[in-house]
Amino acid sequence: MTPDSSSTTASDTRRRVSVPAVLLSVLLAILVLWLLQRLLVPKYVDGIVEGAFVAEFYGAEHDHDLIFVGDCEVYENFSPVTLWQEYGINSYIRGSAEQYIFQSYYLLEDTLMYEHPKAVVFNIQSLQFDKSRSEAYNRMSIEGMRWSPYKVGAINASKTEEEHFLDYVFPILRYHSRWSELTAADFEYMFKAKKVTHNGYYMRVDVRPVTTLPPVKPLADYSFGENAWAYLDKIVQCCREKDIQLILIKAPSLYPHWYDQWDQQVKAYAAEHQLPYYNMLEATEEIGLDYSTDTYDGGLHMNLSGAEKCARWLGKLLTEKYSFESRRGEKHLEEVWTGIISDYNAEIEAQKIKYGIA
Repeated sequence: MTPDSSSTTASDTRRRVSVPAVLLSVLLAILVLWLLQRLLVPKYVDGIVEGAFVAEFYGAEHDHDLIFVGDCEVYENFSPVTLWQEYGINSYIRGSAEQYIFQSYYLLEDTLMYEHPKAVVFNIQSLQFDKSRSEAYNRMSIEGMRWSPYKVGAINASKTEEEHFLDYVFPILRYHSRWSELTAADFEYMFKAKKVTHNGYYMRVDVRPVTTLPPVKPLADYSFGENAWAYLDKIVQCCREKDIQLILIKAPSLYPHWYDQWDQQVKAYAAEHQLPYYNMLEATEEIGLDYSTDTYDGGLHMNLSGAEKCARWLGKLLTEKYSFESRRGEKHLEEVWTGIISDYNAEIEAQKIKYGIA
């Protein structure tokens, strides 16, 4: 063997050895970064749990007749369990904290990748926001979405000037400094999620009645922004293209204040587009709401009692005006709802103990 051939053979050997070693090192680094990311991202199992809501949808049975889309005025004000028990309506709430209208649109499109409901209920409170106000709220609405063109659209429509797209692709870029905030829950739920809603409904059984409300502040301009209107148009178009009944509502929360000028704009829009719109603030007596017993935070949101009353009112409306028929008796759905109701009842009892309710 010549010196040159010996040298070449040794070089080839080192190359064959080094390539797998480099590849293994890269894979190991990726694994470590992935594990760190799983540890550092917020788990939303204690305290602020709203960031867990969006992801829970993917584990549900996707055969819902009714989908709610919107902010806390849907996920705290309507009980899907009551809709099922009393009307046989199979429903799910795709809600998240301060869900902006552009996020509602992309979450709706995301939902329709998995199922085709008969109707969509959209709460129009978010029309007042023409753009995002908070990265924290953005993340609670978006991070739980599975990757799809709609998640990409939601990120681009939502991110503030300080946010970067890659921070959503690689959350570790955003949460790398969370070490000091880690709790036992971050380790316990590193590879699993804790269920915190009941088909998207976030329960509270405690009571804090309305005693006073902040004074209503006049606004310099009551007009909704062009971006907000554009995304409402998109929601309308989406539902019409897919032959889904869109129902606009204003949930019966007393605060933040819902201005008459805002209501007039929504009524005009609904009339122009031949859409139903129900301002539930105008139906308080019909619903049977009592703001001394049916809210847990002085009128911002309903408690369990209020959410069940709102669900009964809506269920009656859907069966009488939109030909919703009961699906009670369908064996598979009955089995699914037996589990949901069991969890629901267990949560009621747990919260009664927590809040000292007899």
